[in-house]
Order: sequence, then structure tokens, then C-alpha cells
Amino acid sequence: MIRKMTADDAPALANIERACFAKPWTKDDFLEKLSLDTAHYFVYENENGEAVAYIGMNAYLDEGYIDNIAVLPEYRRQGIANALINAAADTAKALHLSFLSLEVRESNVAARNLYEKTRFVFVGMRKNFYSAPKENGVIMTRYFDGEDNQNE
Repeated sequence: MIRKMTADDAPALANIERACFAKPWTKDDFLEKLSLDTAHYFVYENENGEAVAYIGMNAYLDEGYIDNIAVLPEYRRQGIANALINAAADTAKALHLSFLSLEVRESNVAARNLYEKTRFVFVGMRKNFYSAPKENGVIMTRYFDGEDNQNE
């Protein structure tokens, strides 16, 4: 089940971060995001009601930017990330955003393939964008102009 993030989710999301990233966000980072009017974060719960994944995006004027998407390793390859991306895209469309953009590690082929399947396209590269380890960030964007909103 996908739902909006609440303050109660912050510790669980920090745990997901530690399992997924070299430089994880903290509980306080998530609480700070909740205080922003621009932030839209969604949590995916397993059948036991436990948070196992999340996606976060920010909307500024007519632009959307995905901060992070993370799925616990044992829940990957089950369509969860795809469902979360669709939830973010639906929100972006409801907010009348013209695009949704993100960066992904150049070496993360699985994520890049997923983003391509969910209508993101390559738009550029950020040299040495990531640290631990240092790596280029591939900029991918999904444009909503002319997109059929009925077929999501």
C-alpha cells in the first residue's frame, strides 16, 4: 500500500536509507522534509504495515525533482519502485508540473532501466555528482506535456 509519509515514518525511512545508501539521510532529515510545503513523500508498506520503501519529490512552480527513492533489498524487483514512481508522477500531474527530474548513479543500470521504462529520458550528466564512491550522476527527466493522463 502507498500512502503519504507522516512524522511517525521518519525512523523507519532512516533505516531504509541505511540499508540502501552509503550516505544515508537521518530521521531528522525526513522530519525537516515534512515541514516543507514543496515536499511530497510517499511510503510503501508491506502486508504487515511496515514501511519497506519510499519516494520523495519536491515541486517548485511547474518543476518537480525526485530527491530519493529507496526500496529495502529484500523487497526489490517486485514492482514497488515502479508503483512509487507512478505515485510521484500522478502527484506531479495533479500539481500541473511540466516535468519530473532526478539524478542516478551512472553505474546503476538497473535503476536507469527502471526510469526509462517509466518514461524518463536522459537529459545530461553531472560530473562527480556522487561521493562514497565518487561517480557521475545521470540526469533523467519525465516530461508531462502531451502525456496521456488516462493511461497511467
